[in-house]
Amino acid sequence: MGQRLSAVVKSAAEEDRGGPGVALAFRPAFLPLRGRGRPLSPRLELLLDMPPVGRASQLHHAWNPNDRSLNLFIKDEDKLTFHRHPVAQSTDCVRGKVGFNRGLHAWTIRWPVRQRGTHAVIGVATSLAPLHAVGYTALVGSDAESWGWDLGRGKLYHDRKSQTGAAPSYPQTEEEDDDEGVFSVPEEVLVVLDMDEGTLGFCADGRFLGVAFRGLKGKKLYPIVSAVWGHCEVTMTYVNGLDPEPLPLMELCRRAARQALGRHRIHHIQSLPLPQTLKNYLQYQ
Repeated sequence: MGQRLSAVVKSAAEEDRGGPGVALAFRPAFLPLRGRGRPLSPRLELLLDMPPVGRASQLHHAWNPNDRSLNLFIKDEDKLTFHRHPVAQSTDCVRGKVGFNRGLHAWTIRWPVRQRGTHAVIGVATSLAPLHAVGYTALVGSDAESWGWDLGRGKLYHDRKSQTGAAPSYPQTEEEDDDEGVFSVPEEVLVVLDMDEGTLGFCADGRFLGVAFRGLKGKKLYPIVSAVWGHCEVTMTYVNGLDPEPLPLMELCRRAARQALGRHRIHHIQSLPLPQTLKNYLQYQ
């Protein structure tokens, strides 16, 4: 059995356990992993236990209106979402505003299942990866400048133009997993990019799916998706990030205290015999 997420955010069940009047310190940003899955690194556990960044930081990390195919646009009323025009025989991409070459970063991609079409790919790319192709294709991962996960086929792509043979499947089936066929990817996926380890992975359907790509160290990579479905709308929301430097002792102590309580008792922080300042700190307030 896989390791449970200590909470990208606290679940509604925790609020119920807390009784009337008990509120969490911050709202959920992503559902906790609840079933089988790969173990999480301590740094990823810490990142997912932190509150999500504010709106200003989300907008700073949003889709780049100046780095996109002309067949799609960033919505004026929602800067985190792009809309693709119904252009036939065209594959179109958009990159995020911020590229990463260090640290651990996580963001969500919300892509309605019915708006994915034949080729819906999410991942990361350098600034040199193409943003448009004629016809319908998995553009992200087609060359050496991008790495992508095809949500419909459950395949991983990188530099496919120069490779032969079948693309690797993702996520890989665990021996104890009785599910058959291609993994059904839900509407929202959490992307996890660790530039210090040089890895890219994903969380979906209540579990961490494991590392999809390695060998990314030393590059500057941007969030990217490629789409073919007319009128599809895809939202990217930056969750949070961690610098590669060692964490401060105060941060490590907070993490230890929250782990000792456990995610199902986190609402008991207010009842601890501690000064209110420390209680607030434990709740990221």
